[in-house]
Amino acid sequence: MNIREKLELREHVILSEYASFSDKSKGRERIEKDNEPCDIRTCYQRDRDRILHCKSFRRMKHKTQVFLAPEGDHYRTRLTHTLEVSQIARTIGKALSLNEDLIEAIALGHDLGHTPFGHAGERALNGVCSYGFVHSKQSLRVVDILENDGKGLNLTWEVRDGIVNHRTSGKPSTMEGKVVRLADKIAYINHDIDDAIRGGIMKEEDIPEEFTAILGHSKNERLDTMIFDIVSKSIDKPDIIMSETVSKAMSGLRGYMFENVYSNPKAKGEEVKAKKMLELLFEYYMKHPQEMPDEYKLLNEQFNQDIERVVCDYISGMSDQYSVKVFQSLFVPVSWKM
Repeated sequence: MNIREKLELREHVILSEYASFSDKSKGRERIEKDNEPCDIRTCYQRDRDRILHCKSFRRMKHKTQVFLAPEGDHYRTRLTHTLEVSQIARTIGKALSLNEDLIEAIALGHDLGHTPFGHAGERALNGVCSYGFVHSKQSLRVVDILENDGKGLNLTWEVRDGIVNHRTSGKPSTMEGKVVRLADKIAYINHDIDDAIRGGIMKEEDIPEEFTAILGHSKNERLDTMIFDIVSKSIDKPDIIMSETVSKAMSGLRGYMFENVYSNPKAKGEEVKAKKMLELLFEYYMKHPQEMPDEYKLLNEQFNQDIERVVCDYISGMSDQYSVKVFQSLFVPVSWKM
């Protein structure tokens, strides 16, 4: 018996009956060359590693979370958000005896398809592409097709299901996917408050008492309240749930953030420019697809991917800084030199 088989056996001993067991995975979409399981890692551990080492994961460090191009090193990026989601989800998963490896893989991959400039970029591409653009579906497209020269990462069904269903409207099929879906909301509500306070957009005291009285008066208190509530209400149950009181307070706090932070001119004042920039880039590459990098031209020419979709792939994969650099090279004149 090798190490992987011992780990798989141990899962059946220590995990909840509602957990996703590695040796019961529905498997991958296609058979791989060696088609042999790893002697050391379970299938979900392999998926985690494939995501962690892919290019799209590294690019998230230069993508906006909420605050577009903030001055300072301590504001969240799409990558730090991803790591916080993973930590929160694993804490919940461990307490509920779920499969932490599956949780981690889903969490690390859930935002791989996000655009530069956060949801402003997503809205821009959704408006110009006839197929529409939703970052959760793009994240699945990244792991299914875009990575590994058009072959994708070939992840397990359970990880792919968790990635595409991580939004509020999603319906994950596994308990682990449900954990990540809630951890995503818990993470961004709390770290966005933290960043907004750091940026002088709001103060802790500005948060209505109707929410803080239930959730707490600091980031740590709110995290403890939300996580403990999920664990206490979900333990030994076939679902991941919150109490009605905490759930309503969290939804109310989320609404407060949309009203007072996510639409605040100080934090979002540059979004109109970012949105227009990505729209112009889309328009340009639709007319000049031959100027995209070879890997994207290959998607269109050899893999028969529609050019609109491929242009979206290229632009959504850009970091904030790279999209600005490309825009400047295409539309901003430079000094003439002999």
